[in-house]
Amino acid sequence: MLSELAGSVSYSHWAILVMSALFIGMAKTGVYGLGTLVPPILAVAFGGRDSAGLLLPMLVMADIFAVVYYHRHASWQHLWKLFPFTVLGIFIAVWVGGVIDDSTFKIIMAVFILGGLPVMVWRERMKNADPLTGSWAAGSLFGVTGGFSTMIGNAAGPIMSLYLLAMQLPKNVLIGTGAWFFLIINVFKIPFHIFIWETISVDSITLNLVMWPVILLGGFLGISLVRIIPEKPFRWLVIFMTAAASLRLIF
Repeated sequence: MLSELAGSVSYSHWAILVMSALFIGMAKTGVYGLGTLVPPILAVAFGGRDSAGLLLPMLVMADIFAVVYYHRHASWQHLWKLFPFTVLGIFIAVWVGGVIDDSTFKIIMAVFILGGLPVMVWRERMKNADPLTGSWAAGSLFGVTGGFSTMIGNAAGPIMSLYLLAMQLPKNVLIGTGAWFFLIINVFKIPFHIFIWETISVDSITLNLVMWPVILLGGFLGISLVRIIPEKPFRWLVIFMTAAASLRLIF
């Protein structure tokens, strides 16, 4: 499907792509939770597997911005405990995604996205909780779960945010650690989408590059809006919209 997209995208699909690129840029610059709305919306429009491949390069573009700004703020000791288990989760997801049809793929994607929504609410409570020790046991649990969810639906954001918040890292270190994690893992996923799932092609990359200025605009919008948007009402709106879009993948 994606190999033919560049010449056949409808106006409604272009609108969805532009909205998704804006949301990704805004999510990377502080409008928390908005990024979770993108995978189910794209999946409804383009299909489960294809949408995952279409979204991935846009996420990498946004990750680059985040790393450039926060590259000096990262806790590598926490990252090294995540990476081996995240890779294991990705390998499991690659196999699962290769043996199921797209309808089942979308259901699994929706389940993981919906499962992340309570985490988005719970993460706020972690601010006053005792920090985790950053043990290998915690890294294995969050790593495998995050790896599987990020490969199936680019939906590891809530899981990884919960892990990093539980470490009670300083704000800039938390953001920088997350930025490096997602950049490295998202780049790692690209060959699987190209050579195994075949969801990234020259034509789909062309669409991604067209969205580059939109992602940049979203980043600047996010910087501005995060200062004026009422945080709690907006977060609940995003959670409701994400739940509705995810349920649409199932029913």
